[in-house]
Amino acid sequence: MKRSLVSALAVASIALLAAPAHAQGHLTLTSPDVKPGATIPARHVFNGMGCTGQNVSPALAWSGAPAGTKSFAVTVYDPDAPTGSGFWHWVLYNVPAGTTSLPAGVSNVGTLGTTDFGTKGYGGPCPPPGDTPHRYVFTVYALKTDKIDVPANATAAMVGFNLHANQLAKATLTARYGR
Repeated sequence: MKRSLVSALAVASIALLAAPAHAQGHLTLTSPDVKPGATIPARHVFNGMGCTGQNVSPALAWSGAPAGTKSFAVTVYDPDAPTGSGFWHWVLYNVPAGTTSLPAGVSNVGTLGTTDFGTKGYGGPCPPPGDTPHRYVFTVYALKTDKIDVPANATAAMVGFNLHANQLAKATLTARYGR
């Protein structure tokens, strides 16, 4: 009995390892504009509050969404913001399932959620001067629902609660910015 259980587990493990990444739902996120661990370019930095960037959302691409993905969401979060709760820079949800990339400056795909700037749309990095460079976590979520149904004025936390409740997979890319 013990030997057959061990054999069955070994076979199952080999089958999972041999399956293509897409079948496993190994979601990946990349960007031609923002590189993991690198400094976010000025084009994607906020324009205001003492920052002088162009505030253009970076191009993003993802692959490996698991079977059953009905929509996507994209967020950008700064866990280092001196707020006690981080800072949401971009909340985009209800992105159609067939979407695998977003061009730089996108504003017409999915539903734009309210950021911690109090506006809808992308708001680039703008940490306080003198802080250690902050981390900006870009995340794409593959969701099991075609629509996150929240009020138009929903907070990023409320959207995030619904993203996590409907998540099939997620992938992140973390870059930095300081001034």
